[in-house]
Amino acid sequence: MSWTVEVENMSCGGCVNTITKGLHTIAGVGEVSVGLEKGVIKVGGEFDESQVLDKLSKMGYPQKGNNTLLKQAKSFVSCATGKMSGSDN
Repeated sequence: MSWTVEVENMSCGGCVNTITKGLHTIAGVGEVSVGLEKGVIKVGGEFDESQVLDKLSKMGYPQKGNNTLLKQAKSFVSCATGKMSGSDN
């Protein structure tokens, strides 16, 4: 199965690192491809879509149209974490 979702608050390679690592913690998620410029994430494997959406939201990257100030703040923290823990850009 391959599934694509548009999300809010992605701004850099740190976000990409955080999202990629976070989604790989979900059972059944195989491939994760992040389109930073368009705010699109493609997930492959056998997984529960609601778990992916929940994980993204908790990291500060909610599905497009579901953004809040709190989620924006969480995305800043996730972005910084991704910059420090991964190979940015």
